[in-house]
Amino acid sequence: MEIEITRPDDMHLHLRDGAALEAVVGFTARQFGRAVIMPNLKPPVVNTEDAESYYQRIMNAIPEGHSFEPLMTLYLRDNTTPDEIQRAADSGIVKACKLYPLGATTNSDLGVSNINAIDDVLASMAACGLPLLLHGEVTSSEVDIFHREAVFVQTVLPQLLYRHPFLKIVLEHISTKAAADFVRSAPSNVAATITAHHLLDNRNALFKGGIRPHYYCLPILKTERDRLSLIEAATSGNPKFFLGTDSAPHSVGAKQSACGCAGAFTAYDAIGLYAQVFDEAGQIERLNDFASRFGAEFYELPQNEDRIRIVKSPHTVPECFPYEDTKIVPYRAGEEVLWRFVESQYTV
Repeated sequence: MEIEITRPDDMHLHLRDGAALEAVVGFTARQFGRAVIMPNLKPPVVNTEDAESYYQRIMNAIPEGHSFEPLMTLYLRDNTTPDEIQRAADSGIVKACKLYPLGATTNSDLGVSNINAIDDVLASMAACGLPLLLHGEVTSSEVDIFHREAVFVQTVLPQLLYRHPFLKIVLEHISTKAAADFVRSAPSNVAATITAHHLLDNRNALFKGGIRPHYYCLPILKTERDRLSLIEAATSGNPKFFLGTDSAPHSVGAKQSACGCAGAFTAYDAIGLYAQVFDEAGQIERLNDFASRFGAEFYELPQNEDRIRIVKSPHTVPECFPYEDTKIVPYRAGEEVLWRFVESQYTV
């Protein structure tokens, strides 16, 4: 069995920088036409000049023969200004701004300490048409890690929408039924990305046969009830939900350590992983809209003009790939997956 879809877009991607960037960007460029690039480098991408420089480094690292456009973002900080938002919007390459609650995830130690303190920045984003990309978790120590997203959508997000009713918001990498339900009932300016790993696994995968660091991500995997709710949302044909891998590469040493980093590396064949989810749900015909149409429409971008093929061909995921001077272990390494991307590129 095989299907053909419009070349998709990844609306949430980590590419890192330097040798790490060069090791992973080709995986995405061969499958996707565009990707929204996360700004949490060290140091982060905090202004338009940073974004332009990072954009050029990405373009220089794309393997020859691939047509791929990075969609840049700014890392919001407490001292971000409305003037910087206007410069970003005018640049043509910055398509959104990312809000990391302070301490929420990888390289978020410079994130926003109080979302209420950047109201002028958010108002400027709404006026400029730049979407706000949210890592939607509270970081209070008294809130259980498995409940952080649900508490965020119950407390922080309603207030944010009340203060900024015209701001376009993407709740990224949703992991709970609570988040899916909120987005579904919210106004049309609110959408969400969903990862392949949150669709394929629940939190049991973290502990199957021992602690499995390559399944550790943030937001952390949730219950089976949550997973099934995410599948229902992704395969529903609702344009509020679209593809965002949150593929987050880390070296094997950074993952398999006493304080392992959060992130699942799915970029090696992300569209194949999504195809497996949609096929198992009996909704493979809806993959094109989820992967290639809804995200582009929300960001007011044209759909890509070329198409790709994906085949149902059971195969074993490689144990590792080269990464900097070491290796990276992909999500589901050594396990069988059912679909794979077929290298092809042609105009409709």
